[in-house]
Amino acid sequence: MRPARRCEPPPRTTARRSSGGDMRLLPRLLAAFSLLGCAACGHPAWRNEFDAPSPRPHIVFVMVDDQGFRDVGYHGSEIKTPTLDRLAAAGVKLENYYVQPLCSPSRSQLMTGRYQIHTGLQHSIIRPTQPNCLPLENVTLPQKLKEAGYSTHMVGKWHLGFYKRGCMPTQRGFNTFFGSLLGSGDYYSHYKCDSPGMCGYDLHEGEEAAWEQDHGIYSTFMYTQKAISILASHDPHRPLFLYLAYQAVHSPLQVPARYLERYKSIPNLHRRKYAAMVSCLDEAMHNLTMALKRYGYYHNTIIVYSSDNGGQPMAGGSNWPLRGSKGTLWEGGIRAVGFVHSPLLLKKGTVCRGLVHITDWYPTLVTLAEGSLGEDQSLDGYDVWEAISEGRPSPRRDILHNIDPIYAKAKNGSWKAGYGLWDTAVQAALRVGHWKLLTGAPGYSDWVPPQTFSNVLLADRWHNERIRWDRGKSLWLFNITADPYERVDLSRRYPHIVKKMLMRLARYNQTAVPVRYPAKDYRSNPQYNGGVWGPWFREKEEEEEMEDNLISNHLRQKRRKKQAERMSKLKRKS
Repeated sequence: MRPARRCEPPPRTTARRSSGGDMRLLPRLLAAFSLLGCAACGHPAWRNEFDAPSPRPHIVFVMVDDQGFRDVGYHGSEIKTPTLDRLAAAGVKLENYYVQPLCSPSRSQLMTGRYQIHTGLQHSIIRPTQPNCLPLENVTLPQKLKEAGYSTHMVGKWHLGFYKRGCMPTQRGFNTFFGSLLGSGDYYSHYKCDSPGMCGYDLHEGEEAAWEQDHGIYSTFMYTQKAISILASHDPHRPLFLYLAYQAVHSPLQVPARYLERYKSIPNLHRRKYAAMVSCLDEAMHNLTMALKRYGYYHNTIIVYSSDNGGQPMAGGSNWPLRGSKGTLWEGGIRAVGFVHSPLLLKKGTVCRGLVHITDWYPTLVTLAEGSLGEDQSLDGYDVWEAISEGRPSPRRDILHNIDPIYAKAKNGSWKAGYGLWDTAVQAALRVGHWKLLTGAPGYSDWVPPQTFSNVLLADRWHNERIRWDRGKSLWLFNITADPYERVDLSRRYPHIVKKMLMRLARYNQTAVPVRYPAKDYRSNPQYNGGVWGPWFREKEEEEEMEDNLISNHLRQKRRKKQAERMSKLKRKS
C-alpha cells in the first residue's frame, strides 16, 4: 500500500536556515568585501557589501553517472577523491541512500518525485530512437522551483527523451540547458552511434546543436566551465537552482593522460582509466566549490551529490562489498554514493543512516525553496531535510525499488511460489524497514571486488559464489540492516514476512500505469536531422498525440479512481 504522505512546508523553515544568528554575518561580510576587490576584474557591479543574501538557499544538485559504491575514498577505495571526502566529511554522508539501477529511471524520479510505476518508465532506459520521454503531465522539479522564483539551469546529461520539442529540458522547467540528450557518447567529439548507420552529434545549447560552443574539450572540463560561467553571470542574491549532471564516469573510458599517471600501479586497464576519470571528476568538484565561494554563493548553498546507479565492474567500476552491479536490483545496483554539503546544515560532520530515496529530493528541495506541493501530484517522495540536517528519524519506511512487468520472466517463477499473492516470475523489489524482498530475475548477482575483470572481459573469475539460476529460485528475503551484502536468504525462515511484503507489492502494482516503451522510430536517425540527435516529431503529429493523451488521461483518471476504491477495500480487509 502506498503510505499516506503530504510534504507541506514546515512553518519553521526560515528559522532552520537562519540559525547561527550574527555568527554568520562575519563570513558574509568577508565574502562581500572580497567580491568588491574583484569588481575591476569584470564581475557584475551589483555585488557589494550592502546587498542582502538570498533569503532562500541556492541549490546545486550534482548527478554523476555510474559511480560505484566503492568508488569514493571514504568508502575505502584505492581511488583518490580528496575533494569528495572533504565535502562529505564536513557535511552529511547518506549511508542508506537509494537510487534506481539505470540512468533514465533515476533521473525521472529525481525530476518528478514519483516511482517509475507511476510514470510508465518502469522498463529499461529511454532509447535514442524511441518516441518516448518523461511524460509531460508530470510537473518537474525545476518547474516547481521556477514557480518559487528560482533561476533554473541545467548542464550535462539529460537522458529523459527528446523525440519532440516539448520533451526538451528548456520545455521542462530549465531556463537554460547546455549538454547532451542521450545516455552516453564520446567525451571529446560528442558523437554517439546507437547502431550502425545511426550516428549523430549530441551537444546542445538550449534546443539547438552547440556547434559554436564545441572546441573538442573533455566533457568533464567543459561542463564544469559552463557551470562556473553560470555562477559568474548570475546575481547571487537571487535564488539559483543548478543541476549539473556529469557524463563521467560512464563508458566509454576516456580521460586526459595526466590523470592516468597517478594510477600506474593499477594493473587492470579498465580500472586504471576509470580511477583516472573519477579523479578528474573530484578535481571538477573542487573547482565548482571554489567558484561557489568566489562568487558569493557558498554560505547560502545546499550541494547534493549523488550517483545515478551502481557501478559497472566490466567498465572499471566497483560496488564491493555490495552484491550485484548497475542494471540489477541487488544492493550494488541501487545503493548509491551520496552526501549533502552545506553551511546551512544544523549537524555537520555526521552520517545519516535513515532511509533516503532519490524521489525524496523533489519534496525536500521544493520545501526548502518555499515552493508549493500540490495534493494532486501524488508524490512518492518525502521531505527528509530534518533527517539529514538535524539527525532526526527519516519519515521514509519503505521503498518500491521497481516492478517491471516486461523484463525477462524468471523461468521458475510462479503464483504458487508467491503464495498466490504474487507471480514471482515478475522482476520486482521492495524494501520495508529492515527487510528487502526480490522476485523474478534481479540481475547479475556476483560480489565483485575492484580490478576483478582483466582486459579480456569476463576472464578469470575470482570465486564460485555466483548464484546459478537453475537452482529454481525466484524469491529472496534479506535483512538488509544485518546483512547489507545479501548473503543470507531468509525467505524460508520467515514466510509470514514474505507474505506481508508480497501483499504490499501487489497493492503497489494496482497503482501502476502501463509501461511506456515504444518501438524504434527510424525517423529518429540523425541523418534526417542535419547529423544531429534531436526532436523528429512534427507539429501535426504532436497535436494528434495530444488528443490521444487527453483521451488516455481521462481513462487513466477513471482507472485510478477504481484502483483507489480497491486499495481502500484491501486496506480494510488487512
